[in-house]
Amino acid sequence: MSVAPDAASERPPRPAAFPKQHRLLRKDEYGSVFAFRRALKSRHFLLHYRPREAADAPGARLGLVVAKRFLRRAVDRNLLRRLAREEFRLLRSDLNSSDLVLRLAVKPSALDRQAMAEEIRRLLRKLISPQP
Repeated sequence: MSVAPDAASERPPRPAAFPKQHRLLRKDEYGSVFAFRRALKSRHFLLHYRPREAADAPGARLGLVVAKRFLRRAVDRNLLRRLAREEFRLLRSDLNSSDLVLRLAVKPSALDRQAMAEEIRRLLRKLISPQP
């Protein structure tokens, strides 16, 4: 039984996957979100956002900025990135077509996995149903 080497690339993405079309990859994509100058703030994060036309590419795209000056250990920075990607994956279908950049803005005193995940989830939900 032989399988073609590119058979895996032909498969449709899984619903919970994080494919490239849902990521911000280039510097100019990040720059356009920051230049739009809209953001939601929480205790540790800023969620910058810029609406996009749904005709360009449907769905939301996510970019992450976790500075070394706030979290020195790469393990901790990667943990925050994983938590953010997971929360984004879970809520992606409810988000409008927009570009998002989640940025760690304050050094956390203690890195509590559940508290950080909940904080990210609350920020993303504010985009889904903004409250006055």
